Parts: sequence; structure tokens; C-alpha cells
Amino acid sequence: MQVNQTSFAERLNVLQDQAVTQTLTGIRHGIERETLRINPDGGLAQSPHQQALGSALTHEFITTDFSESLLEFITPPEVSVQKTIGQLNDVHKFAVSNMGDERLWPMSMPCFIENQDAIPIANFGSSNVGKMKTLYRVGLKNRYGSMMQAISGVHFNFSLPDEFWQQWLDKTSAEKANKDTISAAYFALIRNYRRFCWLIPYLYGASPAICGSFIKGKETALPFEKLGRGTYYLPYATSLRMSDLGYTNNAQSGLNICYNQVDSYIASLRAAINQPSSAFQKYAGKKEGEYQQLNANVLQIENELYSPIRPKQPTQSLEKPSEALDKRGVSYVEVRALDVNPFSAIGIEENQFYFLDVFLMYCVTKPSALMDEQQYHETEVNLSTVVVQGRDPELMLLNEQQSIGLSSWALQLFSDMHEVALVLDQANNTTHYSVALELEKQKVLDPSLTPSAKILEQLVSQQCDNGALGLNLAEDYKQQLIGSDYQFMNAEELAEHAKLSIEKQRVIEQQDNISFDDFLSSYFSVSTTD
Repeated sequence: MQVNQTSFAERLNVLQDQAVTQTLTGIRHGIERETLRINPDGGLAQSPHQQALGSALTHEFITTDFSESLLEFITPPEVSVQKTIGQLNDVHKFAVSNMGDERLWPMSMPCFIENQDAIPIANFGSSNVGKMKTLYRVGLKNRYGSMMQAISGVHFNFSLPDEFWQQWLDKTSAEKANKDTISAAYFALIRNYRRFCWLIPYLYGASPAICGSFIKGKETALPFEKLGRGTYYLPYATSLRMSDLGYTNNAQSGLNICYNQVDSYIASLRAAINQPSSAFQKYAGKKEGEYQQLNANVLQIENELYSPIRPKQPTQSLEKPSEALDKRGVSYVEVRALDVNPFSAIGIEENQFYFLDVFLMYCVTKPSALMDEQQYHETEVNLSTVVVQGRDPELMLLNEQQSIGLSSWALQLFSDMHEVALVLDQANNTTHYSVALELEKQKVLDPSLTPSAKILEQLVSQQCDNGALGLNLAEDYKQQLIGSDYQFMNAEELAEHAKLSIEKQRVIEQQDNISFDDFLSSYFSVSTTD
């Protein structure tokens, strides 16, 4: 399929067309927020997932990620930003109200953890599907260590309505909106996101410092400075979570996942799933009667691919993500480059929604050429540079092999995004989008306004440890959440959700009729190379 090469100005004119603009009220968002449960002393909670919160396997809104101590709160796709924020607040309030004296850690990088064996792996029950989820996490621990898996982030899910694609595709390329053309347009968005996503950790990175326990015994070439009793930081860092220390996977650097079309993406992802890894071969088979990973390939399953954005299609029971994309196309994108916002009790603020809508609509509107390997590598270099030294006033990035200052490039992007913000304002009869854009632009003009700079200023000026700051915020947010009102789901409804989820898990466990060995064999024998 040919990628449209009209200019930004021409495509902006299409976006400003009333038939297109009026569909923009149908943009939907969902949030997935990860957070560690901690004890009052700031250490990682060792207690199992609370019964009152329901089943981590089947609950719609409250689950666990890698660890039994790592909660994940999920909101369904909604048009209203206020409703999503309200729902997220509701599940946070319900969780902290049912956690005794535990708190929620308000930062991306983990609290003090003595060693990785103190991080309990998530337990999803005795069903085959539950055991598979746990075994996948055992494999992650063996491959990369548990410390990396204890890092928290916020995922921002974004989708455009079918009505938008019908109008947009017809007017920009005379194409009918269908599974293939919509998927191609989402992949054009994704390529532009890859080009410009260095801006996200600059604006929202909030992990310039880490607890010393996180790097204990690790070799790193990063020139850390120390403060307090055991906090390490980089003066210009924005998001150590996104650095080589954090949630990345060097083993995946040679995979060459292709973001040009949905078919090439699926093919390259499936190739990685089926590519044996010499490094992970040592965990093949069983040890003392227990599996150590799902398989010895570069990726155990598709979710293991680390990426700052993913094309998504909701999956059905035991359906692989690539199968869902293949059958039904791209339904939404999952933005994965957001640190937990430590200045919010729920990890994200309203302004971020409006800015990200503008940013992602800019990625739709801007012409998006196919990327070759060198161009893709350039996007990776820019991102890895910004996460460790993004606030360096002298920082240079690469734009089509040309050096450009970060602030100079950012201001060019903000100039173009301003036009997109005005369209979103008009569609929604508001000024939220242009106001959000202006607030973020101030961070480019004055790096001290970024979250990473604000956190570092607090730590350095008070000679305070990262852990002490996190613990104070955790206590404040617990009281704030308990004192807040339920907005869309009350305690009774959420308790009922928990109860139903436990019953659902029980039914799944009762319906199993094959051994776990046979279940795994069956799951991985289904062809993923068609």
C-alpha cells in the first residue's frame, strides 16, 4: 500500500474540514497504571494480592503485573477525559481502602529492595492459563532479573473512531476505511511517534534518580552522582526507567521489528517468537521438576517485546496479540513511554491527556514515510540520549542524519502542533488543548519546569533520599485518596467486581481438563508463521 506523501499543510487542511473535525469528539482513552505496594517503612510489601481486590487473573480494573506486590489499575476506553480520571481515582481509592497500612509507591523506579529474591512473582492461581502467566514471569526473572521488572509505568491507550477514518482516508488518499487501510494509517502514526517520542521523556520523565539497591552489583558506565544515604542520580537525566538500566532489553536490539506495515510488523514479531536464543538456552527444560521459562526463544511471547508504543487489538481467550492484529487489524495504540507522574496520586494528570491527544493527532496528520533500518536506529539513539541527558542545554539530536538542538527541534514541533491543538479545541468547544500545549512548551523554554528537574531540585536542595521523598508522597496520596469521593464506581460496586472475578477464576480452574505440560505444548504448537 502506498504511503501518502502530501504535505503537512495539505493534510492539516483536511483535518480542519468540518466533516473530519466533528469526528474528533470520538477519540477514546484508557489508562493502565502500575504501582508497587509498600510497607509503612518504605520497603516492598511481601503480602499476597489482597482478597478484597479480587482475582488478578480475571478482574477488569485491578490486576498485578510482574510481582504479587506490583498492582496494575486499568480503565476501560472512554471519550471523556474526566470520566477516565474519575474511574482511575475510584480504583485507587478502593485499593488503598483495602490494603491495611500499606501504601502505593508513587514513582517509576522501585523503592528500597534488599535483593531481587524479595520481589514475589505474581500468582494467578492453579488454572493452566494462570500458571502460564506466572511461568512467563519466572522466565522474565531468569532472563533479566526481577529488579527491572519492578519498575512501574503508565500506559496511555488512544483510539480514533471509525467515522474519523472514513472521512480522513477518503479525503487524504481516496481510500475506503477498512481493516487494512485503518491499520496502515495507525502504523503511519506509529512511525511518526517513533521519530518524535524523545519529546515524551523530556516532558514527562520523572525518574532522574534511583535507590542504590537498584544498581547494587550491576556494572554501569553512567556517571552517577550520589546524595543522601544511598540515592544515585544523573544531573540531566529525565527517565532512568527508559534507559539501559531500566525497562529495555539489549537482547532485542538485533530483532529489527518492522513498523512499516501491519503485515511486516507481524512477520518480524513472529520471527522473534520463533528465534532460538543461545543466551536463554540455559533456562530450557525443567529444574527440580519446574519449568524456568515458557521457551528458550528470544521472546517467550509477544508481550516480552519492549517498545515505547504498540499497535493493539483486544484479544480473545488464549489468542496471541499478532493473531488479533492479523484477523481484525489495529484498533488502538498503546503509548508506553510515560513515567509514573509523582505529582499525582493516580500517576497521571489531566493536562497530559490533552497534550498527548495533540501529539498523537500531529503524528496522524504529519506525512509519515516508511522507515529503513538506519532511520529506525536514529529514533532509538535520540530516545536513549534524551532519557539520560535530556535537560543538557547543549544536547544535540539527529533529524534525518542532521544534528539539531533538542530545544530548537521541540519548538518546531510545538509550532506545528499548535495548529492541531486549535482543531481539537474547535471540535470540543474548549481551549484545553492549546492551553495544555502552551504549558508543555514552557518546559522546553525552561527545563527547570520538567518533572525530572523538579524532583532533582527537591532531592539535592534538601539532601534528601529518593526513598524518603517517595514515602512522604505515598503517605500524602493515601490520605488524599481515602478522603476523596467515589465518582463513577462506588465501594459496593467494586466489591462486587472483586467477588465476581474470584468466581470467574474458580470456573476457569474447574474447566481445565488437560495437564499443564499438554496445555503449553498445545499453545505453542499452533502455527504463528502463517
